[in-house]
Order: sequence, then C-alpha cells, then structure tokens
Amino acid sequence: MDHGTMHTHPGVHHHGSGGPSAVLLPALALLVCAGGYLLLVRRARRRNPVRGWNPWRTAAFGTGLVLLAAALLPPVAGLAHRDFRGHMAQHMLIGMYAPLALVLGAPVTLLLRALPAPRARRLTALLHSGPARVLAHPATGLLLSTGSLVVLYFTPLYGTAMAHPAGHWLLHAHFLLSGCLFAYAVAGPDPAPARPGVRTRLVYLGCAIAVHAVVAQLMYGGFWVDIDAPVPEVQGGAMIMYYGGDIAELLLAAALVATWRPGRRVLPRPRSGRPATRPT
Repeated sequence: MDHGTMHTHPGVHHHGSGGPSAVLLPALALLVCAGGYLLLVRRARRRNPVRGWNPWRTAAFGTGLVLLAAALLPPVAGLAHRDFRGHMAQHMLIGMYAPLALVLGAPVTLLLRALPAPRARRLTALLHSGPARVLAHPATGLLLSTGSLVVLYFTPLYGTAMAHPAGHWLLHAHFLLSGCLFAYAVAGPDPAPARPGVRTRLVYLGCAIAVHAVVAQLMYGGFWVDIDAPVPEVQGGAMIMYYGGDIAELLLAAALVATWRPGRRVLPRPRSGRPATRPT
C-alpha cells in the first residue's frame, strides 16, 4: 500500500518520562480518588443504612482507577513516550475503558446520597441547568471524544502536544473527561435529565463506532495523517484503535442495553373492569 501521504519520520521526538514525579503524582491522584470514593460510600451508608450502596458500583469505580493506573504508570507510560503503539494503548485505556468503568461506579448518585439534603438539592438543580443538559447529551460527548480524533491525528496537534509535558497531560485530561462524558451520556446510571431514549443513544454509539473505524483505516493506510513516528508504529497504533475501540464500544453497548427497562404495555380494559397488563 502506498504510504506517500503519511507524514511520518524515522524517529519519534517525544519528551522524556518526566522523572519520579511522573509516577508519584498520578499514583497519588488515583489514591486520593479511591479514598474520596470510599469516604462517600461510608457517608452514604451512614445516612441511609437500609439502602446502603451497591458493592458492584464500588468495584466498577475501583476497576476504572486500576485501568487508569495501568495507563499512567510504568510500563505503559514509558512505552507511550517512545512508541506510537504505546500511546494508542494508553489512549484506549484512558479514553474508553477506564471512563466506562468509572461511570458505572455512579459517582454522582453516590455524591447525592452522601451530601446533606440542602447541598444535594443544589447539585440536583445544577444537573437540570441548561449547560448541564447540553453536556449530558450524547452529541456533545461524541463530538468531544470521537470527533477530536480527526483534529488530533490529522493535524500537527499530536506532535505539538507530545513535544511538551504539559501538552501530554492536557491530552490525557481530554481523553479521560471526554470519554467519561460520552459513557455517562450513553449508558451512565447517574441521573441525566436531557438523556435521550435507548434507540437514539444506540445511534450515537453507532456513529462513534463508524468514526473510529474510518480514522483507524485512514491511519493504517497513511492517508492525511500527521504523526511523527515510523510507518510500522503508526500501522500498529491504527490496529490497536480499530480492534481495541470495537471491544470498548461493545462493552459500552452492553452497558446501555443493561440499563434498558421496557415499559409495561396496558391492554384494553376487560369486562371485569380491571385493567390488564401484558407481562414484560
């Protein structure tokens, strides 16, 4: 296949690993997140001992933090600095797999249960605000998470971000936040007042699958990509995006279907005068 349009070079000019702080800071941040979540679980159980908190939610959130640790700590973090395939594996973990697990942990619901009633009401009002409704719509998450791939890999933005430690961390933050936003809008158990129906969300998920596939195929073929890495690395990264993205999106679809609860269909009133319902 002709790779004449691929803007790649023999060497990868990524910045260094950043020293011990590049390991200590993300590890500390993840520990703080884990401790904060467990503290909220404890408060929620104290406020409502009968209702408690689903341990599967805690396990899901913990799984998300473990996936983030795998992406941000050695050996994956070191590989991502010197090999585009490592970067793409890191991208998948931070932007697709970890967000789904974190969102399934229902952190907003947990916060609402742990907060005192007045603060919980203020948070609920915020969730119903106009800006929150826009953010909670799947179109916003799709544009920020999947749509940004075109800008990242088909312009000089990727090389610019990877050349500076701050840019690299901003890229991580974008992957994580946009991935969480899309997972929350499509299949999150937390309240989302503007979330459309299941069929509409499946359409947006299908669009994300299609865009991922097209971007990966263009990247593999070397068409219009602007990535400073050897051709085999770019092709390997494209394959990771293609197959890894498929698996992540299938998991997201499974989470979406699991949240679907078909409504009860009311049948015509029988002669006895009692309304009949069709079992679901």
